[in-house]
Amino acid sequence: MWYKITITGFFFTILVENKTGMVAKDLISEVIPSLKTSDLGQTALNWMEIFRVSHLPIVNNQDFLGLISDADIYDMNQPEEPIGNHALTLFKPYVEEEQHIFEVIGLASRLKLSVVPVLDSNNHFKGVITTSDLIRHLAGISSMDQPGGIIVLELIERDYSLSQIAQIVESNNVKVLSMYITSPPESTKLEVTLKVNTSDLISVIRTFERYNYEVKTWVSDSDSMDHFYSERFDLLMKYLNI
Repeated sequence: MWYKITITGFFFTILVENKTGMVAKDLISEVIPSLKTSDLGQTALNWMEIFRVSHLPIVNNQDFLGLISDADIYDMNQPEEPIGNHALTLFKPYVEEEQHIFEVIGLASRLKLSVVPVLDSNNHFKGVITTSDLIRHLAGISSMDQPGGIIVLELIERDYSLSQIAQIVESNNVKVLSMYITSPPESTKLEVTLKVNTSDLISVIRTFERYNYEVKTWVSDSDSMDHFYSERFDLLMKYLNI
C-alpha cells in the first residue's frame, strides 16, 4: 500500500508491508502528561523540559481544550501564575484513534508539532503521540531494522515505474522489504530508496545499470547502513522540526 506525506516542500512516498500498530491509538504515549487550567505555566515548562517536547495538551476532564506551546507560556511573562488566568488563543489539532500513522506524521509536519493529540469518536481526549515515537515506529514498520542492503536510484520523474523497479529486483531472486521516494521542490528528479533482503547487491545493481538506471549509492554492511539511516532520519526529523 502506498502513502504520500508532504513535508515542507518535499514529498515522501513510502511502501511498507501491512503490519500491526499502524493507527493512532497504538502509539499513544503512556508518559506524557496533560495540563489543567489550574496548572502553573512553570509546571508546564518543567514537564516540557523533562519529556523533551514543546507542546502539551490542556484537558478538562475528557474535553480537549487545545495545545499550549512553550512560546505561549513565555509570552505570558508570568510563569508562576495558573495557565487559566491568561486569555489564551489555543489551537486544537488532533487525529482520531483509527487514523493511520502517516496521517499523524502529515499533521505533525504541517503544524510543526512535537506531540499530536488523539481523540476518540466521541471527541474525548485519549492522549498524545510524540513525533519522536512516530519516527521510531516508522523505522520498524518500514523494515529498516531488518538485515539486508540499500540501493538508491536517481531518475527523472517521468521515467519512474514501480512495476519495472520491482521486476528488476525480483528477477535476481531478491525481495523488496520497503521503499520510499523523495523529491525536492521544483525538481524533475526522484530519489528512490530500496531496502532489500540481501546484502549481496552486485547482481541487482548490474541489472539496474543494464536498464539505464542511475544507481546513486548503495549500502550493504551494517555500520554503513546505520550511518545511512541516521542521515535519512536526521533529514526527516529536520522537516518535522524535532
